Amino acid sequence: MVVTSATAVTVLAERVAGLPAGVRVAAVGEPTARAARAVGWVVDLVPTETSAAGLVHALPDTAGTVLFPRSEIAASTLVDGLRARGIDVDDVVAYRTVGTGDEPITLDTVPDAVLVTSGSVAREIARRMTPLDPRTLVACIGPGTAVEARAAGLPVHVVGPTRSAEALLDAVVEALNPTAPEQEGHP
Repeated sequence: MVVTSATAVTVLAERVAGLPAGVRVAAVGEPTARAARAVGWVVDLVPTETSAAGLVHALPDTAGTVLFPRSEIAASTLVDGLRARGIDVDDVVAYRTVGTGDEPITLDTVPDAVLVTSGSVAREIARRMTPLDPRTLVACIGPGTAVEARAAGLPVHVVGPTRSAEALLDAVVEALNPTAPEQEGHP
């Protein structure tokens, strides 16, 4: 089984008491792997490149079927890549990502930063929050999300060095306070 989001892990774990014996788990990155371990799964593979393409390349050949529980709007990168390698994929929509409305979002104060954690978030920000104030920093969780944010028409000022919330927040803090000295125990 391959999982590419903590949400996929949560949704699946809510529906099955545990994984059948012999099921091996590959997670797209450490945050997803942490979510899997938190529900009691053993994670067998986390690729060095934390992306669907990285997972396609890192997954060993298998004669069995790979289960891919995913969001309805997930890109086809993983499925297409595994199938191109001759790996049978059971591609299952496990959850749907929905917007929170259609009205423009207006804020009383200009935000210092907007955090973009996925392509769908980028599209919602572009649809409901633009034009953004030029002083607002747009920060993306990883390079793939930055590409999607730019495609949605957003400027990208910061990209997290690794695809994790921690790395994104560290990058935002650094961008907003570039001369702030590090304190022991506090980056």
